[in-house]
Amino acid sequence: MNMHEIIYGTEITVGSALFRLTLAFIAGMLIGIEREAHSQPAGMRTHILITLGSTLAMLLSIYIPQSYPGFQNGDPGRIAAQVVSGIGFLGAGAIMRFGVNVRGLTTAASVWAMAMIGLAIGAGMYSISFIALLIILFSLSVMDTFEKKLFRNRLFKRIEITLRKKSSDIRALENVLRKNRIRIHSMDISKHTHDTNDRIIFYVYILEKTDMVSLSDALEKTDGVVGFSVEMIN
Repeated sequence: MNMHEIIYGTEITVGSALFRLTLAFIAGMLIGIEREAHSQPAGMRTHILITLGSTLAMLLSIYIPQSYPGFQNGDPGRIAAQVVSGIGFLGAGAIMRFGVNVRGLTTAASVWAMAMIGLAIGAGMYSISFIALLIILFSLSVMDTFEKKLFRNRLFKRIEITLRKKSSDIRALENVLRKNRIRIHSMDISKHTHDTNDRIIFYVYILEKTDMVSLSDALEKTDGVVGFSVEMIN
């Protein structure tokens, strides 16, 4: 069998399978190196195994009807189809939560995307797989730098406000924050039976140029506010 048949042939042989698995290894390694450089939970080896595994699943899907033409009662695409849903469990393992911070979503997305590339390589869609790989690399590296520059003035902070019980409207506090161009990410309310005060914690995005003195004055004038603190979150 010559190289042209190995690359473009529709029949799954040892040579064509080896070629596709090698491409899957290289694709998984490239994305894995990028994720490893960002100290993500799913690194090079994980991405390699995911891409290889999904490629093997597609090869098996093609091989079964090829080798067993009399097999009429099964769907040969079912094996590859299960990769789409099954990879979600692995991607979920890359997502970690630190308080209100969620990390690993991009890595989980890259895990899912590499599984799809593995399926495409296994099906012999080399050009499409290569284009998709370039786009993924561009999104993870170049767009990461662009995103950081675009939102470099945005800070993630924790604002804890102490209130007298039943004496303040939360909506009034939200309006104060929004008037100061502060975007609310999430909110926690802490109430204690034996405490005379309640605590409301806002996790917000604040621009570097936000006038903190003006914000302080506005919060102090809000009915029921006893005190507040602003803390930077890394």
